[in-house]
Amino acid sequence: MFLKALLPSLRRPHRAFRVNLPNSITLSRIAAVPILIWMLSPHFPHGSFYGQQEIITSLFFILLSISDGVDGYLARSRGQITTMGMLLDPLADKLLITSAYICLVEFNPHVVKPWIAVVVIGREFLVTGLRSIASSEGFTIEASDVGKLKTVIQIVSIVAAILDHGWHVWQFGWFIIPVDLIAVVGVYYVVAISIISAIDYFYAFWRRIEHASVTSRKRDNAFVLSRRKNVTG
Repeated sequence: MFLKALLPSLRRPHRAFRVNLPNSITLSRIAAVPILIWMLSPHFPHGSFYGQQEIITSLFFILLSISDGVDGYLARSRGQITTMGMLLDPLADKLLITSAYICLVEFNPHVVKPWIAVVVIGREFLVTGLRSIASSEGFTIEASDVGKLKTVIQIVSIVAAILDHGWHVWQFGWFIIPVDLIAVVGVYYVVAISIISAIDYFYAFWRRIEHASVTSRKRDNAFVLSRRKNVTG
């Protein structure tokens, strides 16, 4: 179904799969996923100061997350929205988020439990499947406000979970940042919002499918009635 939706673009490869600046940024984000996995593994070299791994990895993940907004902005402002970009951008986002949660199950099991990673990743599979079916049926499911909020909370929770591996609390004089509390609350909030957004996407999908089915039945009935009228006439 996915290949069927791409067939019109495959006939115009010079337009559909042109590697421009936004697409280059997206490809760089995909290429950076193995680096993120390495940085969240025990094989990452520890430096001379405590928490080096957590700080460097957090900054790297934040940079990758920012690049997601940058490539989308550049594609829209430059008029460089391509089929390649529409294919790779959501793929890069899902690879980044899912790989981070899978690695955090081992990196910080206190915050990210295996079932949490399953729920978050399962939601991504569900939404991807619904969008693929919708595309084959000739309509799209727009990202909801709940889904956009989920993305922001995911980024915050992942960064907090990484930092929580090194510090439970950051204290700057009288100012205290409860890193562990932010990580735990953020991750469980992501679980809740993932379930809610999955239901929201499924409801939007089902409503569009029902509308398309009703329209199709009306069109078929109108065709049958017109044929009967022509025959009896």
